[in-house]
Amino acid sequence: MSGIYVHVPFCKSKCTYCDFASYPRETGKAELYFACLYKEMKARANQYRKKKFDTVYIGGGTPSFVDEKFIVGAIRQIKDKFDLSAEPEITIEINPGTLTEEKLSAYKAAGVNRFSLGLQSADDRMLERLNRIHTLEDYLSAAEMLKGENFNADALVGLFDQTEKDLEKTLSVIADSGASHVSMYALKPEEGTPIFSSYLNGDLPDEDAVADLYEFGVKYLKSRGFDRYEVSNFAKKGCESRHNLNYWRRGEYLGFGVAASSHADNRRFTNTEIIDEYIKCILSGHFAEISSEEITGDEIRSEYLMLALRTEAGVDHEEFRRLFGKPFEATFKEVLKSQGKYMDISGGRARIKPEYLFVQNSIIISFM
Repeated sequence: MSGIYVHVPFCKSKCTYCDFASYPRETGKAELYFACLYKEMKARANQYRKKKFDTVYIGGGTPSFVDEKFIVGAIRQIKDKFDLSAEPEITIEINPGTLTEEKLSAYKAAGVNRFSLGLQSADDRMLERLNRIHTLEDYLSAAEMLKGENFNADALVGLFDQTEKDLEKTLSVIADSGASHVSMYALKPEEGTPIFSSYLNGDLPDEDAVADLYEFGVKYLKSRGFDRYEVSNFAKKGCESRHNLNYWRRGEYLGFGVAASSHADNRRFTNTEIIDEYIKCILSGHFAEISSEEITGDEIRSEYLMLALRTEAGVDHEEFRRLFGKPFEATFKEVLKSQGKYMDISGGRARIKPEYLFVQNSIIISFM
């Protein structure tokens, strides 16, 4: 089955590390933006009426920052226009400083059954330095509201002067708060973000220090019952993100809104990042695509390998043969010989060994 992604580009303020399409100064356009979003959904539904969808993910930006009526409206449009499975996974990203009981009640009534809280750090001073709009107390309050729900929490590794003790505090707060899933990301300062200058000045941990911290985090999460199933994702048994698993299995998905990407019928296409341009295109009866490419032949195989090798499950030999008509081990005999110490080839699968997942890029490149 396929997935649906909805991008909400509005937020109260932009975090220093944020490289996503998010715009604090554009919130006055929310009403018009969502009207265009609904119009785009209707147009795409006509194209893909025969596809069945199993997941919906509402991300941003900060979806929980806008009035809940917009989120409810988007979900209603999706349910009305698309063929959803009997029990779809519907996720919304939430900044802990923006969640209220009223919003949560509206989300749940609309069908949201998975939540993703952006904690990042349990240190209030660090949160302030990152320009986060919430405190640790806000996170604990939001987690209490979500008690008994299926929710994820984000944690960042590689922050200013971060120690194992700091990371352990963040991860222990997450584990103690009832989260069923943890997304632990290594900070990657992107050019053009405020934190990039700190990176250039040497104010952030180097790659080796980040790798050590990350390894510590992996072991700690394991001790708390979170199994790693992808490079940066850990879950209690049965609580893996179905939406993200679809990405890593090279599944199909439709993206709606500013900067949203899609993959359908071996075509990848992406919308403009400029809100005014997006609105103008949709109101004039056109899609807001700024890029589109057909994926064929070796590109399909490369994408499949790149995504599968990021996961704990790795490459299924039988699936590889079915998809590409060749046996995996024979196809990559020389690669497996050179990369053998990093790989686990057993049980009909090829996996990158857990201790090397953090540096998986250099290993994966050898298969391209």
